[in-house]
Amino acid sequence: MIFLILGLIFTVCKWQEIGPIAAWSWWTVLAPYALAVLWWAWADYSGYTKNVEVKKMALRKQKRINRHKEALGFQKKK
Repeated sequence: MIFLILGLIFTVCKWQEIGPIAAWSWWTVLAPYALAVLWWAWADYSGYTKNVEVKKMALRKQKRINRHKEALGFQKKK
């Protein structure tokens, strides 16, 4: 996500000729987009994205279980 944001900022600065970015070549300005594509491809290929999602779902499930246990009186409230 950071690469995409940097790419957008660099593109706007280059297009509007703001600051030192105006002197950069377009290849340099557009490089963060390529890095974002590479990052997303690696994250999907390696399973990183899926692992993060599985951990998030497990945490939500555990919170829901704890909330129900507290409501039934099986677990003390913190």
